Amino acid sequence: MKTLYLDCSMGAAGDMLAGALLELMPDPDAAIVELNAFGLPGVKYGRETLAKCGIAATHLSVLVVGREESSFAEASAVAKALADNTEDKARHEHDHLHEHRSLADVLHIIEHLNLEPPVRDDVKSVYESLAAAESRAHGKPVGEIHFHEVGALDAIADIAAFCHLLRKIAPEEFVASPVHVGSGTVNCAHGALPVPAPATAFLLEGVPTYSDGVIAGELCTPTGAALIKRFAASFGPQPLMTVQSVGYGAGRKDFQRANVVRAMLGEKGPSFAQSDGDIFELNFNVDDMTGEELAFALERIFAAGARDVSFAPVVMKKGRPGHRVSVMCAAKTRGEVVKAIFAHTSTLGVRETHCRRYTLARKIETVALPDGSTVRQKVASGYGVCRAKWEADDLAAFACAKGISLAEAKSMLASHLK
Repeated sequence: MKTLYLDCSMGAAGDMLAGALLELMPDPDAAIVELNAFGLPGVKYGRETLAKCGIAATHLSVLVVGREESSFAEASAVAKALADNTEDKARHEHDHLHEHRSLADVLHIIEHLNLEPPVRDDVKSVYESLAAAESRAHGKPVGEIHFHEVGALDAIADIAAFCHLLRKIAPEEFVASPVHVGSGTVNCAHGALPVPAPATAFLLEGVPTYSDGVIAGELCTPTGAALIKRFAASFGPQPLMTVQSVGYGAGRKDFQRANVVRAMLGEKGPSFAQSDGDIFELNFNVDDMTGEELAFALERIFAAGARDVSFAPVVMKKGRPGHRVSVMCAAKTRGEVVKAIFAHTSTLGVRETHCRRYTLARKIETVALPDGSTVRQKVASGYGVCRAKWEADDLAAFACAKGISLAEAKSMLASHLK
């Protein structure tokens, strides 16, 4: 499975996310040409390499009328500089490009970009989520919301670039780390706001986030939050995968840690071992149940959602023979499994151990025989191991049909595979 993993330990911003994906492209320069073909008015994409704490990372630059503007403070400074300039035409063009835009204005711009329909839909979806978050933050209907920073052309450019590059990469699975939001305050069009800014906080609902209290400043921007929320299917540590390429996207600011987003593209599949994640092992002893009663109980425990059930003979107090039963189950089925244990066994108590189980990847293969019949084979692989075993019921049916023993049936089937 083609898997994309994003390390957001230094937050997420649109230009950083797009820069990280740009490094994953086979030909980044050709990708820049594709971005510039979007037709955003007055916008030119570029890429540059920045050193962040010794790491060479790509910064996706977006020039609006020849200037790069990535924050409200920078935009204000540029506006003032233009105001002092005698070139009225340049000032007018700049002011027009940075007017406050409604969602309808932004969607109109997106509709007229040279984007593939799925990418255009993705960009619109991101902006609709941004508008919903701004609506909640300001207590106004979506139709009355006017974007400031996130409505600027450079923000539209960042979001369109990320959506386009993600479609080009086409991962089957998108996993992100918990998002570091930073700390302190951030200056924006409405003044100084706490980090994360209100709209960003709303966008990050349901996303694992944290602040270590060390990095002062806004690490996760509204555009970064909207993109992560829209596309990441799950969050956590890097999954087990063979990494084929790594990309670093850089932000403009410098911190005591490298201000980068790291993207890792690789493969997960049946050749790799898997983890069941959190698994609970439930153990209990009984000394007053027959084998038949235990067999019935085990069937009921399986039906309640257990992954595995086994029992072994033990000697209990006063020399009484008994059985120790071990049950494996996932967290979501634990309650039902415990109910089944108490309902169908004579135990008075269950011991629980929280653990992690690693398994070989398993699949069922169907082997066609010369006579037109088929036999299923269970194949397990991972950790450098690959082994196969005939499905017991199919093997028995084959042996009965041929009038031979199981050992002979295994030998005959093995010869068919050669």
